[in-house]
Amino acid sequence: MAERNRNQLPNNLPQLQNLIKRDPESYHEEFQQQYRHYQSNLQIFQLKPTQYSESLDELVMFLCQIAHCYRDELAEFPQQLIDLLRSHSTVLDAEMRMTFCKGLMLLRNKGLITPTSLLELFFELLRCQDKLLRKTLYLHIVNDIKRINAKHKDNKLNTTLQNFMYTMLRDSNAAAAKMSLDVMVELYRRNIWHDEKTVNVIVTACFSKITKILVTAMQFFLGSDEVKAESDNDSDSEDEGTKARRLVMGQTVNKKSRKRQKKTEKALSVIRKHKKKKKPVPFNFSALHLVHDPQTFAEKLFKQLESSTERFEVKLMMMNLVSRLIGVHQLFLFNFYPFVQRFLQPHQREVTKVLLFAAQATHELVPPEIIETLLRCIVNNFVTERNSNDVMAVGLNTVREVSARCPLAMGEDLLRDLAEYKNYKNRAVMAACRSLIQLFRNVNPELLHKRDRGKPTEQSTAVKATEYGELVAPDYIPGAEVLPGTEEVAKEKQDNEDGWQSASDDEDSDGSWQDVAHSSDDEGAQGENPAESLTADEKKARASEISSTRVLSQEEFKQIQQMQMAKEMQPSKSGKGTKRKHVEIEDSQSGELVPLSKIEDVFGSKKQSREERIATMKAGRDGREKFGRKQQRMNPHASTTNKEKRKKKPFMMVKQKYTIKNKQKRSFREKQIALRDALLKKSKQKR
Repeated sequence: MAERNRNQLPNNLPQLQNLIKRDPESYHEEFQQQYRHYQSNLQIFQLKPTQYSESLDELVMFLCQIAHCYRDELAEFPQQLIDLLRSHSTVLDAEMRMTFCKGLMLLRNKGLITPTSLLELFFELLRCQDKLLRKTLYLHIVNDIKRINAKHKDNKLNTTLQNFMYTMLRDSNAAAAKMSLDVMVELYRRNIWHDEKTVNVIVTACFSKITKILVTAMQFFLGSDEVKAESDNDSDSEDEGTKARRLVMGQTVNKKSRKRQKKTEKALSVIRKHKKKKKPVPFNFSALHLVHDPQTFAEKLFKQLESSTERFEVKLMMMNLVSRLIGVHQLFLFNFYPFVQRFLQPHQREVTKVLLFAAQATHELVPPEIIETLLRCIVNNFVTERNSNDVMAVGLNTVREVSARCPLAMGEDLLRDLAEYKNYKNRAVMAACRSLIQLFRNVNPELLHKRDRGKPTEQSTAVKATEYGELVAPDYIPGAEVLPGTEEVAKEKQDNEDGWQSASDDEDSDGSWQDVAHSSDDEGAQGENPAESLTADEKKARASEISSTRVLSQEEFKQIQQMQMAKEMQPSKSGKGTKRKHVEIEDSQSGELVPLSKIEDVFGSKKQSREERIATMKAGRDGREKFGRKQQRMNPHASTTNKEKRKKKPFMMVKQKYTIKNKQKRSFREKQIALRDALLKKSKQKR
């Protein structure tokens, strides 16, 4: 009896769990005993499910840990926990409910439960008013779906869960619907459910009456997945950096002249501009591109915006999403532009964002008459001298961005009026106006006054304004006329073969030195343009012939690019020889998304506040010696001299002294002598 009483296994569940995992068959009787104990405790608990049962808590976790050792005996155990949670989910004690959920997660990780039934249960449990439980379930759902789709996509399971989430988004419980939406957004961002169905299920959440769900769904489309900093154009940037270094080195080594220096600066600015064009768009619009019916989506969202009573920040998000849909998919939503004009006032809150939305919503397919009304509204409200300089600069920046997306909306009279601000007294307004002029130099220089068109180059003379709806689709590679033709390539190849053959014969016959062409000669040969003397039609015919009869190499594409960049520098031959000052102005590149910095880009530093000035002043004092005369005495603790004491006396005490009175009667010559003596004495002290 004493030996039997020493058996503590029935009361020590962690030890029994460890032994069963090592040898399940030897401890089968102890397991049966604990399982019967669990069944009796479960029956008692079902009578009062609101109370906490410590023994049942420990037994559930014990059975979940050893469930893989006795699969047959515990085949119904997972279903018992699922039924218990389904029937008493809202009335269960919080700790017991968390224990049952953790046990089911453990069984799922061991592969003893199918994911469909468990995940559907967990989505239903999101209705519980338990924040910690919802967070735990959210993490498990995301990680479990990620684990399922790790090796290959399980489309059947994904479709089932997506359909279930679609119903959960319409759930009356706001917390459950919000958490379901968060799960879908997180799975999309982790590239697990990166498909059209997920995006279009989230689209339905944009029309929810619950503000939290509405904002989360719109943030999914607006907040936008940032592109990872992996540029595919490393080789191109290296080539451009090499070109720039060569130009700088040439300027350093060659003979200095103003003409050569201006030419180098101009070439460097062209290289910088082309490098800026190659920069990737810093936002990923894959979610917006996967929307099935963007026109209907934009119309419904705009209708909801017009009748919305939400806060102004939520309305701004709606306007942003509608404008992005219009710009990305080139939609027709003509009522949006008059709606935006209501907010285009300098005193309007967040007016720069509203201006940004107006620029985003414009594209080439919108009739120019509609955009012209928008431009007139911006110019009348912002670009007037009654406003501050910053307001005028922001208005001109917006006009530039709108015109870059719809150039036909700008009229000749309006553009020439705006161009008069190029010499305005404020630098911010002047820079914004010059960027607008540079845009139309590249798009439609005929609208500008002749003096504002800049120095004519080969590229600017070839620019032609497009009509409404016109698509420029050349059937050749622009700039290919600079390459040698097919006959010239064949002839050059034959000459090379003959040259190699003759060189080998000479090498066999004679061992003397051979003359080799210098590299500068090769560079001069490469820089020659065979299409220099051709007309525009002949150049087009030559480019079409070369593009259709040959496969161009990478070096030939680089040669074309260099010649296209040179066109921006070379003066036009059709010019009448008049010297015109070339003003280099940074141009504006249009894309799907307009960054807010382009609207708020005000040239010049803003006036600092008092706190900022004090902070700048204190930062400049760090590590700096204090002003004032240093102590000259050896011992810093020694007393001061009588001369130093006299300096600290009040003036009323010493003004009657002879030395003070005599100073006022001194002549100019005496003052000069006294100053000279004082300076000599000071210089001796420094030594």
